[in-house]
Amino acid sequence: STAMAKKITLVSGIRSSGELLLGNYLGALKQFVELQESYDCYIFLADLHAITTPYAPKEFPEQVRAVARTYLACGLDPSRVTLFRQSDVSAHVELSWLLNTIATMGELNRMTQFKEKSEDQKRESVNAGLFDYPVLMAADILLYQPDVVPVGEDQKQHVELTRDLAGRFNQRFGKTFAIPKPLIRDEGARIKALDDPAKKMSKSAASANSYIAIGDDSDAIRNKISRAVTDSGSEITSGTDKPALTNLLTIFSQLEEVPLKEIEQRYAGKSYKEFKDDLADMIIAALKPIQQTLAELEAKPDYVDDVLAKGAAKARPVAEQTLVAAKRA
Repeated sequence: STAMAKKITLVSGIRSSGELLLGNYLGALKQFVELQESYDCYIFLADLHAITTPYAPKEFPEQVRAVARTYLACGLDPSRVTLFRQSDVSAHVELSWLLNTIATMGELNRMTQFKEKSEDQKRESVNAGLFDYPVLMAADILLYQPDVVPVGEDQKQHVELTRDLAGRFNQRFGKTFAIPKPLIRDEGARIKALDDPAKKMSKSAASANSYIAIGDDSDAIRNKISRAVTDSGSEITSGTDKPALTNLLTIFSQLEEVPLKEIEQRYAGKSYKEFKDDLADMIIAALKPIQQTLAELEAKPDYVDDVLAKGAAKARPVAEQTLVAAKRA
């Protein structure tokens, strides 16, 4: 394509609370850093989504900043990516109300994520925002007229709903929205818990040994990897019968960017200990530059606020244009 060709537009929201883990880095952050090269990216901190589940109001603004810092430290370039706080662009909420009038209760009731998240509490007492989350997500996406939306498997259903709502709106009121395609993240990037390969690596785990946080120091990383569960037998191979080793091999292969099979060959006949020592070194080396940049950003608190303010100023007119078109229609 010529230099003049319009870049493909991509939109993605990121969780805006909690410490980010190695799983988030391999599953999302690293991919965003690669995508910014070839796509026109709008990436927002989903703070309006985050307040649908319990949170600490006093700490919350700083948590949002901390997530932004982590993304910047991982290599997101604010001169190339429009990075902003969702709540700084009011068009997100306004469009979501318009979409609420064409979304049905039946559709929202069928969302598996809502079912999972509302099972633990009595459904009657769940806040309406949690139920309505996918409609806000549809607004988040459609405002920027994107071609693609990178999502994990767990969000695919929400992108399908977004496509349905866009199509329904266009049919009823005239062509207003581009119908985006989900860009499904590579399954390999779904990193599992170190102490239970049946679960995904998550901050809500009972034990800190189940995850590696982006801020973990080298001792913590060595300790957690040495304690990570492995499968029976002594061969370092992957497969459905070896979920724990497959997970560790996946982490290795993602960090080094070489196929899993190549790492299996490298450790043929070697011990679990050798493999784990090398894996820990690999993780420490990958996180070190990120941690150094994070420390620099923490020393400049105004920098992140400035990036987010500029991002919102860039996102607002784009979102506003779509909102005006939707209101007109």
